[in-house]
Amino acid sequence: MKFNERLKEIRKQSNMTQKDVYTKLNISPNGYASWEQGRTEPNLTYLCKLSLLFGVTTDFMLGLEDEWGNKSVHISNSFNNNTNSNIKVGK
Repeated sequence: MKFNERLKEIRKQSNMTQKDVYTKLNISPNGYASWEQGRTEPNLTYLCKLSLLFGVTTDFMLGLEDEWGNKSVHISNSFNNNTNSNIKVGK
């Protein structure tokens, strides 16, 4: 799932409108909408603020962690014959 799709899903599960979010973050409506539309992504400061607002981890927002806290990272290892390595890290 792409970041913008996850952001929208988390917002809706939190029963918040876009206006609720951009008002609490003190950003412009267009700025927030561009995140949900996938035109831009928030910087680290706003990623942290979003995770606190929604009560989820930044890893979950970035798709690096599932809803139970299990981490799943997919790394492309260009030094190993261009094969993909899947690494799963448990809590």
